[in-house]
Amino acid sequence: MSFLRNINNVKTNTETIDCIHLEKKSGKNIYETICILEKISQKINNQIKEDLYSKLEEFHFVNKNNLEEIFENKEQIELSKLYEKFPKPTSISIQYLLDGKIKI
Repeated sequence: MSFLRNINNVKTNTETIDCIHLEKKSGKNIYETICILEKISQKINNQIKEDLYSKLEEFHFVNKNNLEEIFENKEQIELSKLYEKFPKPTSISIQYLLDGKIKI
């Protein structure tokens, strides 16, 4: 499952969510829900890392012989800034549960 497709509606800032609402959405108690969401957020985090590393690896091969360009590559900096603005994986997993995109 590609978790990175629809993260536009996920908020980047932290907000409080009612645990009873999470229990109702998941159909399980809050502890089981949190454990499952934690595993999903780990998968999301790994997918984000793999995606970022694969894109950054392209810059590594292009600039392998010229060390000066590695530190001054604006495209690489912009790509890193884009990934820094992504919402946290835990926020993504919680939003997917609330939107009904994942079933627990």
